[in-house]
Amino acid sequence: MVEPSPSMLPFFADTKLIVHPGDYVVVSVPPTQSDEAHRLRLSPFSSVTYDHGEVSLVVRASEWAVNESRFREAKVEGPYTLITFDVVLGLALVGYLSVVSSLLAEEGVSIYALSTYLKDHILVRKMDSEKAVEALTRLIERSRLQIKE
Repeated sequence: MVEPSPSMLPFFADTKLIVHPGDYVVVSVPPTQSDEAHRLRLSPFSSVTYDHGEVSLVVRASEWAVNESRFREAKVEGPYTLITFDVVLGLALVGYLSVVSSLLAEEGVSIYALSTYLKDHILVRKMDSEKAVEALTRLIERSRLQIKE
């Protein structure tokens, strides 16, 4: 079982999980459609990442359904559940997502990780979301108990 290092325990003990309502999808569109992707009016939480070989989007499935006809060559995966780690992590903190990904790998749960300046987020397949939340909740509770000892 993967456990956080003693220096990381306070971060896990302070973590609150936010399980966002609704389904999300991960979309890849060709770079030739980057301007079209840029024009999308997306609500939080969403992500648009420009790479040399693609533009990746993470969007609510309902928002994608409204816009998908504009992207005929899109590759779409989902449905996913979005989980946010509601704890402020410094950019110098090492290993937080490593613990999360190792723990969920042991549970057989694949993740798609995203980070913003203030928070880390993961997408898990909708069918694995309950298992993921339960495993993460146990990790947080163990961390809180260890802090009290």
